[in-house]
Amino acid sequence: MSAAQPSILAGLIGAGIQASRTPALHEREGDAQELRYLYRLIDLDALGLDASALPHLLDAAQYMGFTGLNITFPCKQAVIPLLDELSDEARSIGAVNTVVFKDGKRVGHNTDCLGFAEGFRRGLPGVARQRVVQMGAGGAGAAVGHALLSEGVEQLSLFDVEPPRAQALAANLNQHFGAGRVLVGADLPSAMAVADGLVNTTPMGMAKLPGTPVPKALLRPALWVAEIVYFPLETELLRDARALGCRTLDGGNMAVFQAVKAFEMFSGREADAQRMLAHFASF
Repeated sequence: MSAAQPSILAGLIGAGIQASRTPALHEREGDAQELRYLYRLIDLDALGLDASALPHLLDAAQYMGFTGLNITFPCKQAVIPLLDELSDEARSIGAVNTVVFKDGKRVGHNTDCLGFAEGFRRGLPGVARQRVVQMGAGGAGAAVGHALLSEGVEQLSLFDVEPPRAQALAANLNQHFGAGRVLVGADLPSAMAVADGLVNTTPMGMAKLPGTPVPKALLRPALWVAEIVYFPLETELLRDARALGCRTLDGGNMAVFQAVKAFEMFSGREADAQRMLAHFASF
């Protein structure tokens, strides 16, 4: 390895992220490209912190020479006021999952939208897209909502435990994609009865938050079901859906493809997406 070879120091800020596959994904791709690539977890739960610590954590990372950070639940929206610039995509989505430190500035990007869209195209080709139910309207939900409408979903019904958050996301999406494309759902059984597909963007189903956001009784074989949770890879929702014969998409695709884009932003090199998919599968 050349002495002049650049080194990359990256990290992930989020809560309950000890099981994250992201560090290994980045580091193994770095190894394959003969880069000095270190990726650290900054777990709010393990540190006894919450999102209010974000300003201090970003300062510390910047002072210590980090190349960039990935940002996950519950910080994708809280991080925005702490940044100097936003990419067009991050601004329109209203959520950031990647921060690049460059020339003394903090620049926020969103690779979740691209990541979900790529996984959706590959994993659920040809599915019906007239009506889709989306659970969750947080930072990941904002990115997935943009991706779904970009991929041709005609009408999206949003459900969230905080109705004002769903209303704000619906207004944002309708502004970008056309009035009436997105509705705030009020009656989940009725919405599910006419839906072509269901997407979970909530943390429900994670190892630390077991359960399912949609009762099994509301699923049916003709429905397709997509998930963004990837630890475990088979959530209760996906298990219920597969038992009925639904077409399904696990969260691994989004995890890998958002990491591909983030790797490229941090390293300035093109990542090998097939190799990163193989790395993920080997975990």
